[in-house]
Amino acid sequence: MIRYAQALELILQASPAAVAERCAASMAMKRVLAAPVSSPQALPPFDNAALDGYALPAGDFPAGAEFAVQGRHAAGGGIVAATGDVVWEVTTGARMPRGLSTVAPLEQVEVLSHDLAGEPARIRLRSPAWHCRHVRRIGEDVAAGKKVLGASTWVREQQLMLLSALGIAHVDVARRPRVAVIGTGRELVDDPARPLGDGQIRNANGPYLHARTMAAGAELVHAETVTDEAAAWHGAMRRAATADAEVIVSTGAVSCGRHDFVPAALAEQGAQVLFRTVAIRPGKPSLFARLSNGALYFGLPGNPAACAAGWRFFVEPALRAMLGLPPEAACRLPLTVASCGHRAGLRHHLKGRVAMGADGRCTVSALAGQESFRILSLAQANAWLVLPEENTDPRVGEPVQVHSLGHEQPLIGTDAWHG
Repeated sequence: MIRYAQALELILQASPAAVAERCAASMAMKRVLAAPVSSPQALPPFDNAALDGYALPAGDFPAGAEFAVQGRHAAGGGIVAATGDVVWEVTTGARMPRGLSTVAPLEQVEVLSHDLAGEPARIRLRSPAWHCRHVRRIGEDVAAGKKVLGASTWVREQQLMLLSALGIAHVDVARRPRVAVIGTGRELVDDPARPLGDGQIRNANGPYLHARTMAAGAELVHAETVTDEAAAWHGAMRRAATADAEVIVSTGAVSCGRHDFVPAALAEQGAQVLFRTVAIRPGKPSLFARLSNGALYFGLPGNPAACAAGWRFFVEPALRAMLGLPPEAACRLPLTVASCGHRAGLRHHLKGRVAMGADGRCTVSALAGQESFRILSLAQANAWLVLPEENTDPRVGEPVQVHSLGHEQPLIGTDAWHG
């Protein structure tokens, strides 16, 4: 049995580096950038009005100043030029007419007269107007050539907005790791509409791992459930290889019982098993191997909480490496319970719940129902609480290590606690 830190080191050493590919920016949502992105243009691309009003010449003007209105200019219009000491009526986003530098808000202007078409012909300022007020300057948000997004950035809605605003059509992203999921156990039933027979249970791990695969930035290329027989498993492995899976995750059949056939079956395939048991709870019988074709194999326990913890703390670090992401930084929050049932010598991954108090500070608690077969407490959790091997039970108020449920998910409200 090895410690978690040793297991993680073996996983990261075996994980291949990220592979870059070109992607349409419009399709880059939930992808990881493989290269920095610089702006091909300034944003805004031209000086424009920040609100509806009247564009004035350069300078400061007192209340009572009067101007003739030369014309009207709306958003989307081209270049126009002011001639003489005149103003233009403008709408929000309209390109500033040449020669004009300030916008007086509509509500701070009195219309003195109209032309024959009923349009304002002369105005008076109700309030002073200061030079360059209410104008969005070219490049004020982003200068042309400025680096705006770094490599290893997750593209979310706000990054997509920026890419779109800058007219960036393509970006370099990390290719999604290709993952296969194999559930083992003759007791598992995949079809939720099928009545359970004697001794059967629903397959809960499969849907969980399918969803986490996609959420974690990977691609699910194969999934199936097999019985507790090596021949069925070998067939599933062949199909996973045909799907070009780089990472294979199985559940169940990895311990030392009569029907735990996976270690022996891996040996038959010439796989290099790098560890079989880890000093963690839940999930001590967790297996990691490198297949003869170079693919990574994670054998996770069949109990749901152990499976979820194994995915989070074994598989996701490998996926991060394959996506070109750095190791996760620890987050620490004060504990609100006195005892977590910590057993010395084991690293504990506990279902936790982060809450924000009236003072704006976050705390974490370990939920009841930490047994590895319990799913309800996992559904109630919004974080993983981690106690290292050397820890004794932490005291109330003592900071403990906390991770989000998935490596791509930030812990909302806990930025002040990163360290």
